[in-house]
Order: sequence, then structure tokens, then C-alpha cells
Amino acid sequence: MTDPSNGGGAPGRPDHASPNPFAPPSAYRPAAPLPPRSPQGAPTQDVPPPPPPQAGGASGTGWYASPDGHVPPAPPSAPAGYVRPTVDPTLVAPPARPGRRSRGVRPAGVVGLVALALVAGAAGGVTADRVLEPAQGAVVGLPAASVEGRDLDRPAGSVADIASTVLPSVVSLQVRGTGGVATGSGFVLREDGYILTNNHVVAGAAEGGEVVVLFADGHESPAELVGRTVDYDLAVVKVPDTGLTPLALADSDGVVVGDPVVAIGAPLGLNGTVTTGIVSALNRPVQAGEAAETAFINAIQTDAAINPGNSGGPLVNGSGEVVGINSAIAQPPGAMAATGSIGLGFSIPSNQARRTAEQLIADGVATYPVIGVLLDQRYQGEGVQVSTEDQQGQQAVTPDGPADAAGIRPGDVILAIDGRPVTESDELIVAIRAKAPGETVVLRVRTGDQERDVRVVLDEATSE
Repeated sequence: MTDPSNGGGAPGRPDHASPNPFAPPSAYRPAAPLPPRSPQGAPTQDVPPPPPPQAGGASGTGWYASPDGHVPPAPPSAPAGYVRPTVDPTLVAPPARPGRRSRGVRPAGVVGLVALALVAGAAGGVTADRVLEPAQGAVVGLPAASVEGRDLDRPAGSVADIASTVLPSVVSLQVRGTGGVATGSGFVLREDGYILTNNHVVAGAAEGGEVVVLFADGHESPAELVGRTVDYDLAVVKVPDTGLTPLALADSDGVVVGDPVVAIGAPLGLNGTVTTGIVSALNRPVQAGEAAETAFINAIQTDAAINPGNSGGPLVNGSGEVVGINSAIAQPPGAMAATGSIGLGFSIPSNQARRTAEQLIADGVATYPVIGVLLDQRYQGEGVQVSTEDQQGQQAVTPDGPADAAGIRPGDVILAIDGRPVTESDELIVAIRAKAPGETVVLRVRTGDQERDVRVVLDEATSE
């Protein structure tokens, strides 16, 4: 994740001062210069234009043109580019009109004016004293809303209620490895210190890196990597803390499109951030991670805002139970890096996370199911095709594997799995990996012009 920063100073500001990122867009936009004007106010062509503003004007190291565009002559010793500041034109009396001679004030008039001014001043003083007298010692304040007798508790199932329940169990992680520093989110799995997160968050610790976990109450603890799996993009770390409050994993098979959900994590390093949305789709085939470490996820899609740093955090339902682990976001075509949420976030279903986390805690490694075929990525047409030839020394159909035992041959086309049509290789892969080794799936297979249903018992492969 990159760390964007502002470069250079704003016009008219010291170079070392960075613009306020929360200021309105026009805050540091220089105003367009007015056309030069003659002393009588009419536009003129023989007045030289003001010199361009120089950096540092606000700190006294640069010069600007006067407000009305007029440039008074520079003194003999003035530096190059000097513009003499002018008096605010609103404080200068207008010039006498041509052809009229101003008349002086006679001495008697002066005495009369002085006397009048004194009388007016005295009267004004008395009036002001009477007007201000009632306000002396008064306290000016605005009315405050009363909270007496009001129930400040939020209704059960509200977002505020869910957040107050879940937040203490959500953590942020900082991982220092040979490739730099990575940050992400996670949540407590067990009270004895086990924490679940994404593999891509802690991958830097796989070769001797350090993992630090920051809890919601502000304390930090070092963590050790228990196990990780590239294929499911999941990892478990353990801290020495005990007595932690774990989050319950819900049955993700019970999630339906339209269910309200809440995502919690540390997007962009902002710990304890809560966003809301709905489940906008199910069974989305998502490839996450780098090309060398690609995870295939049968994902829950949500429009809850998920940004870089949310990875590994929980997606919870209305009961505060985890239905998914936030792992990926969609980006517009052409985007070279994750730039932020566009309303398409993807989470690993909690049923998959439960099965994988149990394996990682018990053995340090995880397994995933396979049918024992290679798929032809070049195939264009209905369904997905089993490769017609070996690839990189691997046979198209693994001898004595699940597909071979079910009668699937090279060149066969798989049209559906458990009644769900598949049109891309990714769809078939993630649908299989959403199962567990030993389970049985029904594949709709076409050989030539003949279609048939075959039952395949999934085999097991060890994840990297």
C-alpha cells in the first residue's frame, strides 16, 4: 500500500508548509490578476503589468501586485521585482473634482464644530452607557439539549450495537519483512490468542519477518505466524495474550443476497473503522493475490466500503457473527493498483475460513479439494474443457484420480457443477474449492454430442 504525500508548498506559502488536505479545492488557487488601471480608474496600456507571484509571499520573502493592479514606482534602492504596497483604496478620500476649488473652514466654524462634537460625544456616551448597562455581567450561551431521562442505549441489531460488540475483537496488524512494511486487519478466533487474517497481509513474515498486533484498547503484542495458505488467502497468527473475546463464525451457506452486513477493520491505517452495506451477490469467482500466489475465492460480494487495509477484517451479519473475511476489492479497468472502494468488495465465506483455520491451527498447513484434471484456458464455447494434451509434464487427466475414476477423458466439456452452469475455468475451480476433500459433486459432462451426469468424489491436495 502506498503512502501518498503532498509535494511542495502552496502558492504564497512557505515551501516547507504542506497544504491542508481537508481544505476546499479553491483554498490554494491563486486569483486571476485584474487588468492594470490608471490612477483615475480607467484601463490603460502604458502601466507595466505586475511581476508574477513568487513562492514565500505569505512569509514576507516574495512580492505581489497591489489589489487594483496599479504598480507604483520603485524606490532607487528597491530589489528587482519590487512592488510598493499601496494603501487600501477604501481608506482614501476621492480626489477633488476638476474645476471646483475646495473651500476652507472659517475659525468660527471650527469652534462651532468642536462644540458640536463635544456635545455629540457626551450625548453618545450617555446613550451608550444606558444601552450597555443591562448587558453588563450577563452570560451569553446557547441552549443545550437535555439528556435526562433519555435512553442512550442503541436498539439490538442496530449498526451502533453491532459495532460496540464486534470492535473489541477486531485488530490491526503491522508486518515487517524483507519487502517492506504491510498493514491489514484481523479478528480474534480464540480466547487463547489465535487471530485470523489474510495470507497476503502476513506473507512478509514467512521468511523471518515481524508481526505486531494492535488491539482496540490500544495495547500492542508481538505475534508469531502459525500457518498460512496461498490457495485460500488465509493465515493464522498467535499472540501471547489470553482472555481475549473471540468472534463467532456464522454459517455462510445461510447468507442471501440483500442481507445487511457490516465491515470492520483498519482501512488506510484508520483503526476501528465501521462501514455498512448489503450482500450484493454470492458465488463470485475471484482471483486474489499476485500471479505466483493466486487465491481462488468463491466470494461473497458486498457494497460495504472496503479499502486497502481492510484485508483480513470481518464482515459480520445483523447478529454480529462473522459471515466473511474481507479480502479483495474491484478496480476500474486500467487501474494499476488498488485506489479505493467503488462499491465492489469481496469476502471469503466463513465456512471456508472455519475449515481452513482449524487445519492451520492443528497442522500449520491446509488442504484443498481437487478432481484431477487440467483445464484448457484457450477454449471458447459453452462450459469449460478438459485439456486435450499434457501441460508442463502433467497429464490432462490424473491417472486413478477422481475424474479418471468417474470416466472423464481429455477433451470432455464440463457444463455444470451441482446444477450450477459454469462458463469460465475460474467458476469451476472456485466452486470445487468451496467444498471439502471427500465430498461428492455432480458434474454435467459432454463428450462429443452426448451429455451425462457423473458423480466425482473430491481428492485432497496440500496447499503451499
